[in-house]
Amino acid sequence: MARIAVAGATGYIGGRLIPLLLEAGHEVRVLSRNLTKLRDVPWRDQVTAVEGSIQDFETARELCHGTELVYYLVHSMSGGAEADFERVERLCAMNLGQAAREAGVQRLVYLSGLHPHGKLSRHLASRTEVGSILMASGTPTVVLQAGLVIGSGSASFEMVRHLTDVLPVMPAPKWVMNKIQPIAIRDALHYLVGATSLPSGLNRTFDIGGPEVLRYADMMRSYAQAAGFRPPTIIPLPVLTPWLAGQWVNLVTPVPRSLAIPLVESLQHSCVTSEKDIAAFIPDPVGGLTPYKRSVELALHKIETDAVETTWATAHALSAPAEPLPSDPDWAGLTVFTDERKKTTKVPAHQVWAVVEGIGGENGYYSLPFAWTVRGWMDKLAGGVGLIRGRRSPNSLQLNDTVDWWRVETLERGHLLLLRAEMIVPGRAWLEFEVTDLGEGQGSEFRQRAIFFPRGLWGRLYWLAVLPFHGAIFKNMASRITDAAGLRGGAQ
Repeated sequence: MARIAVAGATGYIGGRLIPLLLEAGHEVRVLSRNLTKLRDVPWRDQVTAVEGSIQDFETARELCHGTELVYYLVHSMSGGAEADFERVERLCAMNLGQAAREAGVQRLVYLSGLHPHGKLSRHLASRTEVGSILMASGTPTVVLQAGLVIGSGSASFEMVRHLTDVLPVMPAPKWVMNKIQPIAIRDALHYLVGATSLPSGLNRTFDIGGPEVLRYADMMRSYAQAAGFRPPTIIPLPVLTPWLAGQWVNLVTPVPRSLAIPLVESLQHSCVTSEKDIAAFIPDPVGGLTPYKRSVELALHKIETDAVETTWATAHALSAPAEPLPSDPDWAGLTVFTDERKKTTKVPAHQVWAVVEGIGGENGYYSLPFAWTVRGWMDKLAGGVGLIRGRRSPNSLQLNDTVDWWRVETLERGHLLLLRAEMIVPGRAWLEFEVTDLGEGQGSEFRQRAIFFPRGLWGRLYWLAVLPFHGAIFKNMASRITDAAGLRGGAQ
């Protein structure tokens, strides 16, 4: 087993690679600009952490000291003509190369991007230059040149996801007809982990890509099919410059402009593998490389299983590399809308919980009953269940009970109730109640949260349409539930 360092531990690739290296028995040291980003990752206590930037040579030296292999997974993506990211990338590569040589590191592994010959975008040209600097550093270097990486949280995938979710008709730049070779995150990680066993002295680039060559437009259509949407109508427009297209992506999707512009600029090129030499050193994964549609289905796994985490900060083991991680950026993942209310009350937690567990049915929802009735009839007329199912018991609940158009999905009696909506709605919805005891004589805190995962454009429009009503309904609900709990105590 090897002593391994990873620069870029909080990045998309690094956060998924590290647990695989640990599972293989390697000793791992990680580098991050901000170690607080590692707080919730499940492997935090299994690694040695270094805080800092490769721009600082002493930090690079500390990272490389005593290690046999270093993964360099740092990319500086900046938008705007004045951004000097090329100089920063060049400096970091030179620092790492020198530090690795002085420390006697046996191999560097760098993840770059697939690119054609000839003139490249600034972003691709910079990544290519970094690979050349590392290979000339005196430390044997393997540069894996990957296509668009497909997995939840990958900037490339998020751009496809949100463009396709929101736009049934899509005016797009002519580069949507360029050929590209996407790769599933699990396959990219397969090659990265396999790099630990490559022959010593190997110093070269390898192209890695998935089993299919597609056009970007085909990727969006295939994503739509996997996600259950009607494939979008894509209209290539020659007038959209890369800069304008980047602004458009930034407007329509949550991908920030600093990422959208270099991504769009890179897509001007057809990027497919020109050689498959990697197969002679690292065999394909068992079962073969992952087809694009399957890689999308894996990335959508958490959506397809109707899962919603009861607390967004919950850290869990990495069950699949295509799923989200706590260290992923804020803009990554499925669009989610929430309405959250909190009330601190002197009423004991058990009294508040009694009201929560009795919600719905004849007890109602403690806010604008006429509005709830109207929404129930609308759902019934549309073919849904409406509010007529009621409850099994007026005062107590069991897991999987029905409560009008809700179903009990999570129940921690005395503390947490999560209801999943079974009404007809363009998306998936939950209503969550949490009661926390603040201590002897201190009362309790009541938290109420409505959660909505919109489905496509209609889901987003639906949320915007009901937003004014939510402001009144959910605010009143939180206040009246705690008021009702106080009255219940007084009646006793």
